[in-house]
This record gives sequence, C-alpha cells and structure tokens, in this order.
Amino acid sequence: MANPDHLALLMQGVEQWNRWRSSHPDLVPDLSEADLQAADLSSAALQSVNLRGANLNKATLSGANLSHANLSNTSLQDAALIDANLSQAELIVINLQRSNLRGADLTNANLIGGNLRQAVLIGTDFSHANLIGTNLWGANLRSAELSAAQLSRANLSSSNLHGVSLNAANLSEANLSEADLTGSFLCQADLYKANLSQAYLVGAYLFAADLSEANLQGADLRWTNLNKSHLNWANLQRANLRGASLSRASLAGADLRQATLEGARLDKANLEEAMFKDEG
Repeated sequence: MANPDHLALLMQGVEQWNRWRSSHPDLVPDLSEADLQAADLSSAALQSVNLRGANLNKATLSGANLSHANLSNTSLQDAALIDANLSQAELIVINLQRSNLRGADLTNANLIGGNLRQAVLIGTDFSHANLIGTNLWGANLRSAELSAAQLSRANLSSSNLHGVSLNAANLSEANLSEADLTGSFLCQADLYKANLSQAYLVGAYLFAADLSEANLQGADLRWTNLNKSHLNWANLQRANLRGASLSRASLAGADLRQATLEGARLDKANLEEAMFKDEG
C-alpha cells in the first residue's frame, strides 16, 4: 500500500512534489497500489518510485521521469506518456493498452508479459528492452528503435513496424502475421520459427538474419535484402520474392511452392532439398 504521506505530497501538485524530491534525493517514495486515475503528472520526478499495482488509467505522464521506477502490475490504460523517461524501469505484466508513448525512452526496460495492444509507440526507444511474451497486437511502432531487444514469443500481429530498427533483435517464435515491416531493418535478427505469414516486408533489410523454420507463407518480400540469411526449412509458399536479393542465402529444405521469384537473385544460394513445385 502507498505511504499516505507520500501520496498526500503528490496530491499537492507536481511542482511541490518535484521540490520535495530534490530535497530528499535518497528517499524512495512508495505509491504502490495508489489510485491515480486521470491524474496530471506531467514532468513529475518519479524516478525509482514504487508504483507497483497502481491505477494510472487515463493519467497524463508526458515528460515524466520514471527511470528505474517499479511499475509492475500497474495499469496505464489510455494513459499519455509522450517523451516520458522509462529507462531501466520494471514494467512486468504492465497494462499499457491504447496508451501513447510516442518518443518515450524505454531503453533496458523490463516489459515481460506486458499488454501494449494498440499502443502508440511512434519513435519510441526500446533498445535492449526485455519484451518477452509482450502483447503488441495492432500497436503503432513506426520508426521505433528496437535494436537488440528481446521479443521472443511476443505478439506483433497486425502491428505497424514501418521503418523500425530491429537489428540483432531476438524475435524467435514471435507472431508477426500481417505486420507491416516495410523498409524495416532486421540485420542479424533472430526470427527462428517466427510467424510472418501475410507480413509486409517490402524493401526490408534482413541481411544475415536467421529465419530458419519461419512461416513466411504469403509474405510480401519484394526487393527485400536477404543476402546471407538463413531460411532453412522456412515456409515460403505463395510468398512474393520479386526482385529480392538472396545472394549466399541458405534455403535448404525451404518450401517455395507457388512463390514468385521473378527477378530474384539466388546466386550462390544453398537450395539443397528446397521445394519449388507441387509433386504430381
């Protein structure tokens, strides 16, 4: 439960709260399980604060400093966190559904099992963040930074990942079906057994990415750079690879039945046991 004195200070307003925080830099405020629904905490100094289990639905936290804060099991549904600092924050099983985190800093944050369905994450920085098992269905991640992020088993289905940087990210067994990855950067990304069926990857950069056993059925891979990528035993049925570059790629055992390969570069690619036509 929240410390009543700390909560009372916060209720006096952000200006008063920030002055108090400056005067007590070593004190860790306890606002756990506090009801702060629809509160205006813009630019609040909430670094390292315990907000575990708090109700912050529809709250305004734009420009707030929440670095190193504990927000596990906290509900921030429909909240505004534009340009907020959440670096290295604990956000385990957090509810950020439909929240606006445009331009927020979540570098090295822990979001395991979080709910970010339909969240606005345009230009948000998730570098090195832990998003294992996170639900990002329908989220807008356009131009977000996700380099070296942990996204294994995450749900990114129907999300907007246009121009996103996912270089060296771990997306093994993630669900990216029908996601828009147009012009995205996935150099050396781990997409082992990922579901990319019906995904849009036009002009994406997947140099040396691991797509082994990935499901790319019906995916749009036109003009995609797949040089030196690993597509062993991947399902590429009905995929559109028109103009794609697969130089030195490994496609051993890949299923390319009914795939469009017009203009695709396959020089020095490994096509051992790859399937191109339906038998019989």
